[in-house]
Amino acid sequence: PMPGLVIDIMVEPGESVKKGDGLIVLEAMKMENIIRTPADCFVKSIEVEKSDTVEKNQVLIKFE
Repeated sequence: PMPGLVIDIMVEPGESVKKGDGLIVLEAMKMENIIRTPADCFVKSIEVEKSDTVEKNQVLIKFE
């Protein structure tokens, strides 16, 4: 929800994830935040890479 830096990507495209699973670790304002899955689904694609700087409201992962 805020600008930050991608520290880690915890999933792969095609992977099945359950609601609440960790997806991406973002560093924002010197704090690490884990972005979690909103629902049970499959990871369709990952739109960012480690060390990418991301902006507010940017799409990070697409789901099926």
